[in-house]
Amino acid sequence: MKVHKEGRVTLFIVAVFILLISYLTIKYTRNEYIIYIVVALSVLLYAFTLYFFRVVNRTVINDGNSVMAPCDGTVVVIEPAYEDEFLKCDTIKVSIFMSPFDVHMNWFPLSGKILYKAMHKGNHLAAWAPKSSTLNERSSVVIETPENKTIMLRQIAGAMARRVVCYATQNEYAEQNGHLGFIKFGSRVDLYLPVDAQIKVELNQKVTGTQTVIARF
Repeated sequence: MKVHKEGRVTLFIVAVFILLISYLTIKYTRNEYIIYIVVALSVLLYAFTLYFFRVVNRTVINDGNSVMAPCDGTVVVIEPAYEDEFLKCDTIKVSIFMSPFDVHMNWFPLSGKILYKAMHKGNHLAAWAPKSSTLNERSSVVIETPENKTIMLRQIAGAMARRVVCYATQNEYAEQNGHLGFIKFGSRVDLYLPVDAQIKVELNQKVTGTQTVIARF
C-alpha cells in the first residue's frame, strides 16, 4: 500500500510518540497486562494513521459532459445556493462529507481552466455543519470548461481536520480526475454547479472519487 506524501511527517510523529509511550510504559510499569494493552493500542493507532493516508489506484472515468465525484464520502447536501465569493450567481450546491475512514485524496471533478484559487483561514467547526462552508479553513477553486461551464469546488476542514492541501494553480489547466489535493481527517467538499446541471446523486448516497457521476451538463 502506498502512503500519500502529506502523511509522511504525521506518520513519523506518531511513530515517535508510540515508541516514547511504549518505552516509558515498559520502564515504569511491572504489570504485563498494561504493557500488552499499551502496545496493542499503539499498533492500532499507527495502523489507522497508515490506513488514513493510503493512496488508491483506480481506473478513472473521464467524461467531458459530467462532473465526477471529487472525493469519497456521503452526499449530505443538495440545495440551491447563491455563491458570493467569485461566481456571484445562483447555483446548485452538492456537499460530500468524508469520514475518517474514507480515502482523503481529492480530485478535479472536470477538465478546464482554473480561473480562481484561494486559501482561507478559518474555524474548525464540524464539517457537516452548514456554516462550515464559509467559516472553516477552506480552499476555493473555480474551473471553466471549454464549453464555458463554470463550477466552484471547496475543500473544507472539519473539527478534526487541521489542514487543507490544494495543488490547484490559477490560470493552469485542470485535467478531470487529476490530483487536486488532500484534507487531513474528517472533512468535506462542496461543489457549486450551474442551475441547469442535471444532478445524478441523492442525499445520503455514498460516492467514490473519480468513479461516481455527480451531475451532467
